[in-house]
Amino acid sequence: MTWMSDEEYCELTGLELEVVDALCEHGKLTIKVEDGVRYIDPSKGTTETIVPVKLAELSKNNTHEMVVQPQFIEKTIGTIINLHEKVLDAKDETIEAVKVENEFLREALGSLQELYDEDRKTIATLTEQLKLSQQEVEFMRRKYKLMWNKAIDEHTS
Repeated sequence: MTWMSDEEYCELTGLELEVVDALCEHGKLTIKVEDGVRYIDPSKGTTETIVPVKLAELSKNNTHEMVVQPQFIEKTIGTIINLHEKVLDAKDETIEAVKVENEFLREALGSLQELYDEDRKTIATLTEQLKLSQQEVEFMRRKYKLMWNKAIDEHTS
């Protein structure tokens, strides 16, 4: 049985020291401690803990290369092309919907601008009429004041 130090084991497996510590704590690796140095048995525990079980099964069962049938490749390519076409169609539909929405928003904004312009003109007209009405009221006030003053003067004399 060959024992390895932590550093040698990490170098062999490519694992971090923290991962090796965790495996040791969970009893997944066979260890021994001599003179304060931990040694790990690389022949035990490695296949169960480091190499996933399913991967180990696949590597045992498939010693030869996997053969893919041409029909499978054709169907896969056909599926990918169909999905790509659907994505393109959906993209075109989305672009068209955004264009229609933008046109609607432009028209709505134009209508709002027209209403705003009309309201501004109406406000200007009403402001002018208010000024004229105020001038007329002031004129009438002065006229009646003069008239009453004249009537009072005639009555008192």
